[in-house]
Amino acid sequence: MIDRPTAGRFEGREHRLPVRVYYEDTDFTGLVYHGNYVRYFERGRSDALRLMGIGHAELLDGDQPMAFVVTKMQLDFLRPARIDEELVVRTRYEAIKGPRLLISQVITRGDETLCRAAVEVVCIHMDGRPRRPTAALRDKVGPWLTGEP
Repeated sequence: MIDRPTAGRFEGREHRLPVRVYYEDTDFTGLVYHGNYVRYFERGRSDALRLMGIGHAELLDGDQPMAFVVTKMQLDFLRPARIDEELVVRTRYEAIKGPRLLISQVITRGDETLCRAAVEVVCIHMDGRPRRPTAALRDKVGPWLTGEP
């Protein structure tokens, strides 16, 4: 058996990625440093895509290379997380509008919501210009969308 990192799982249309808070995630107060919530959210979005069948490496190596960039992110910090706690990053891909993907995310500890994020990512050509997602990408993401435009 090969040990592999988990990519989380889908429960309905919501992707759930368990994460543990390590010492390196905290600041001098012993709480998770605010910037690390952004990292947790990135892992949630990337692993959700991975389970949808979309890997970042294959997007770059395809016949129409593309990538994603975050263009907007609104964060609401509600409660702190501490070392050794077990959190869950919950991700929902809401809609595709032109080159934009709209995503909602929350980080929870049990039944408590610690942080919320409203995220907009844009598909881009490798020269940085926005582009619409390919039909193949839309087909893979489509079943997981919680709402169409």
